[in-house]
Amino acid sequence: MDLTDACFAGAAAQADLLRSGVLTSRELVSECLRRIERVDRGLNAFRLVFAERALADAEAADARRARGGDAPLLGVPVAVKEDFALAGLPTTLGTSAVETVADADSEVVSLLRGAGAVVVGRTRMPELGLWPFTESSWAGPTRNPWSPRHSAGGSSGGSAAAVAAGLVGAAVGTDGGGSVRIPAAATGLVGLKTQRGRVPLGGQPWGGLVAAGPITRRVRDAALLADVLAPGEDFVGAAAEDPGRLKVAVALRPWSAGVPVAREVLDAVLDTAVLLTDLGHEVVRLDAALAEVPGWVDFSVRYLRDGAAGGVAALDRPDRLDRRTRRVAAMGRAIPAAVGAAAVASGRGTTERANRVFTRYDVLLSPVLTHPALRVGQWRELTAVEALLAAARHTAFLPVWNVAGNPAVAVPAGFTGAGLPLSVQLVGRPHDERTVLSVAGQLERARPWADRRPPVG
Repeated sequence: MDLTDACFAGAAAQADLLRSGVLTSRELVSECLRRIERVDRGLNAFRLVFAERALADAEAADARRARGGDAPLLGVPVAVKEDFALAGLPTTLGTSAVETVADADSEVVSLLRGAGAVVVGRTRMPELGLWPFTESSWAGPTRNPWSPRHSAGGSSGGSAAAVAAGLVGAAVGTDGGGSVRIPAAATGLVGLKTQRGRVPLGGQPWGGLVAAGPITRRVRDAALLADVLAPGEDFVGAAAEDPGRLKVAVALRPWSAGVPVAREVLDAVLDTAVLLTDLGHEVVRLDAALAEVPGWVDFSVRYLRDGAAGGVAALDRPDRLDRRTRRVAAMGRAIPAAVGAAAVASGRGTTERANRVFTRYDVLLSPVLTHPALRVGQWRELTAVEALLAAARHTAFLPVWNVAGNPAVAVPAGFTGAGLPLSVQLVGRPHDERTVLSVAGQLERARPWADRRPPVG
């Protein structure tokens, strides 16, 4: 098999190829490393590449297979976001402000390694994961493989860029306000925010807003990684199943009133709604589904107080942060502890209101972003407050599901006239990743998207 084709095959197909003996992990990982060396100079997806260890782990995977061994991801090259701890390295969080070395791998990394995955590298994120783009004054931008003038999104932008460019078979990110779904949408990938608490994160990052999840080329890839990170659910089986006739609600108005949505974004959602109707589902438009849900203040308090201020307080050298990051953290420090506690308590009401839609409907369909991918540096000259408001408008369909905790997936839905990816969001009932993966898989089978590749080497 052509090695470039293998690099773009996705984690599940790569696992199949390795299992069948069509190629070895050493061959696949070596080609991924060659692609990283050649392509990532222009993308800036990786913070660190572990070439020597990756090759050694690939050889160990091949030896294990030769002895008759197997594992779900045995020999498959993956990448992890730089907010997951790796033994012997500082957990950098998109900053140059961490010096303390981690004693052990995070549980997510341990699960990946336990499933046989080869961790090729650590991918970039914006400082503390605060932005829907991946760039900083000291690291530069992470660019979109579909257009170097555009961002790969954030905060898991490096993970998305690496997968979209065929540098790894899959990657794992975190999502505190859309940070898996945003870059997946920007780069034409599948991005699954799992149910809050489904994947172990070792605490309650951002006051409980953060969940982990895979960023992949295909739905089956996402399901395979979800099975590794949260064993016992058979997400792979769900992704391959016909979901049966479902009731699907469509929301075109975002959580924040008065936020405009680009015409091409709306058209992608409406086109997907028509496809779901053709596939036999009952599809109903609910313009008020999100607009009537309170909670922006609660989310903002937790984002500022727990995410920004709390994140900065845990750093070794906060003086090394970009000025904008320090200013956002200062806003968070100004919020009293009682207000932070009230925001967490109020989130229970937001969760109840948001989930009322699921008393009548099985799945909610909406845009992911209000506009396609941002240009690199688009908000560079904005003040901290202006940038926060711009980010809130850009991601207005997303944070409610971090407050509520529901599973949600970004699914590719074509391209703009300028060639940028479009995406839609599917949200499920609490703890019901199986249904959103089943519907996503059905959409993919009806309109395959993964064979189209960005114009990278």
